[in-house]
Amino acid sequence: MIGKHEAGALILRFILGISFFIHGYVKFRDGIENTVAWFESIGLSGILAYGVASVELIGGILLILGLATRLVSVLFAGMMIIATLKVKLAIGFLGNGQMAGYELDLAFLAMAIYLVLNGSSLLSVGHKIFEKDSENVTKAA
Repeated sequence: MIGKHEAGALILRFILGISFFIHGYVKFRDGIENTVAWFESIGLSGILAYGVASVELIGGILLILGLATRLVSVLFAGMMIIATLKVKLAIGFLGNGQMAGYELDLAFLAMAIYLVLNGSSLLSVGHKIFEKDSENVTKAA
């Protein structure tokens, strides 16, 4: 029987992964140059846009698959902290009518922190790979 905590972690992992994947995909699809220009307009290096979009895209796929869940979640949490402090905090929790506030960033941060602390092994490729490795080590010992 699947534990309710593991089922909840799976839901968080899938939703967070899909959400970040879509955010990264849109940045590339709509022209990464737009994101580069926006980063530069808020005082960040434009090259960071490529890194952020790549982490969102690849990290989202990894979370969906359940590979490197904790590591990817640490990266996502860091991104949400920086986005909130650098851009969204001044706009407010619900935004200013022109830009969204930090409510979604805060929800993503909470989801990422949960996954950092607890992981997610249900339907996880990483868990299956490392579970076999750990069983082989135990048998060898």
